[in-house]
Amino acid sequence: MDAATDAALLHTVADGVATIVISHPAKRNAMTAAMWRELPGLVAGLADDPAVRVLVLTGAGPTFCAGADISSLTRDAAEPGASGEAADPRALAVAAEEALAAFPKPTLAAIRGFCVGGGSQLAAACDLRFAEEGASFGVTPAKLGIVYAASSTRRLASLVGPAWAKYLLFSAELIGAETALRAGFLNELLPAGRLDKRIAEFTRILASRSQLTQASAKEFADGRTDRDAYWEDQAAGSEDTAEGVAAFLERRAPRFTWTPAP
Repeated sequence: MDAATDAALLHTVADGVATIVISHPAKRNAMTAAMWRELPGLVAGLADDPAVRVLVLTGAGPTFCAGADISSLTRDAAEPGASGEAADPRALAVAAEEALAAFPKPTLAAIRGFCVGGGSQLAAACDLRFAEEGASFGVTPAKLGIVYAASSTRRLASLVGPAWAKYLLFSAELIGAETALRAGFLNELLPAGRLDKRIAEFTRILASRSQLTQASAKEFADGRTDRDAYWEDQAAGSEDTAEGVAAFLERRAPRFTWTPAP
């Protein structure tokens, strides 16, 4: 908790699902410098927890994340002797984004209200994005004269295609949830009041599936094409395939046992 701003990253783990809540109510859950710094370590700890099979990122209250707390980042950069990430606030956001993208299990952003700037950056780093009607999205570095990181730009373009990525980055305009769904930024758009129920349903599904399939699919979909042999070895040494087939034939829920290496 950042006592000066009442800003925090809250987290819980229940039934195989870890939930990180961005909480900064005074500024629509804008991320302070301290929160950007904390996120990679928090994500790494949850990745190493064998009880965690799915990660959900969301915001407290009616807003996902309104971006970066510019005043907090500016104070950090102005500190005497500031260097590295402190002198380049953009690096903090990129480090947090990359940590989230590297999480080895399925990740899902649950979005209400504003998902703007750094909030969109974090949501894009998740594998999936579900939103509630009325949400707004924007990628806003052009309002501040900031060069958006190459890795962040590529990730955005991989989700929505080059034309939509340019539209968002060139204009810094906000788009509605229906447009974000049409552009490919969102996987699902839910009526008001249905998001929590759908997230609970879908994360239960994800937690019940084979982690071997999920982990290999995540790497391949993210462009890792150099690990075919590794995943073939993992599959050969796992009982997940035999268990999945047996469960199907016996009309029961499978009990998959493969887990990622720590």
